Amino acid sequence: MVGRLFLRGLLAGALAGFIAFGFARTFGEPALDQAIAFEATHSGGHSHGETDLAHDHAGQAPEVSRATQAGIGLMTVTVLFGVALGGLLSLVFAFVYGRMPAIGPRGTAALLALAAFLSVNLVPAIKYPPAPPGVGDPDTIGFRTVVYLVMVLVSIGAMASSVSVSRSLMARIGVWNGALVGAALFVIVVAVAHVLLPDINDVPTNFPAAVLWDFRVAVLSVQLVLWAGIGLIFGTLAKRAMASSPVAH
Repeated sequence: MVGRLFLRGLLAGALAGFIAFGFARTFGEPALDQAIAFEATHSGGHSHGETDLAHDHAGQAPEVSRATQAGIGLMTVTVLFGVALGGLLSLVFAFVYGRMPAIGPRGTAALLALAAFLSVNLVPAIKYPPAPPGVGDPDTIGFRTVVYLVMVLVSIGAMASSVSVSRSLMARIGVWNGALVGAALFVIVVAVAHVLLPDINDVPTNFPAAVLWDFRVAVLSVQLVLWAGIGLIFGTLAKRAMASSPVAH
C-alpha cells in the first residue's frame, strides 16, 4: 500500500505543480518583472549579480532569456518540486494515517498539506520574508541562507512536537483541548525562535513598497496553491486507492 500511495503522491505533486505553474505564470511573473526592472534601473542593468540570468556580467547576449525562465524553466521547477513534495507527503500520510483522529484520507491529506505550508513556508516567511532577485548584499547570501534554513527546521520541529503532544493529550483532556495545547506549543516555540534569530533587512530603502509587497504575496500564494493542490489531489487519489484495497494500510 505504501508503494501505491507513493506513486499517487508523485502524480498529485506533478498535477499540483502544473497548477502552481499556471498561477505563478499569471500572478507571480508580473511582480518579478517589476522587481527586476527596478533593480536593472538602479544598478546599471545588473541585479547585483545574484539572479537575472537574462544577462551575463560581460554584457554579452543572454544565455537564458526571461521568456525561457518564465516559461519552460518555471514549469520544470514547479513540476519537479511538486513531485518531490507529493512523494514526501505521501510517505508522511502512510505513517500517520490511522494514528490521527478519524477524518478520512482526504481530511488527513488536507491537514498534512496545511501543516506543511504553515511550517515550511508561512512561518519562516514571517521572520525572513522572500526578497526579489538581486535585492540584498551578495556578501550575506550564505548567512541569510543558513538562518533561513534554521528557521525552517525549527518550525518543522515545532510542528512535529505540537502534533505529538496533541495526540498524547487528546485521550486525557479531549480532542479540542489537546489540539489547543499543541497549537499553543507551536506558537510559543516559533515565537521564541523569531526573537532569538537575527533580523535581516537587506532591502534598499528606495525599493518600491508596493512592488515588494506584490512579490512576497505572489511567492507565498504560489506555495499555497502548490500545497493545496497536492493535499486535495492526493487525498482523492489515496481514498480511491484505499477503497480498492482489502488492506487499509
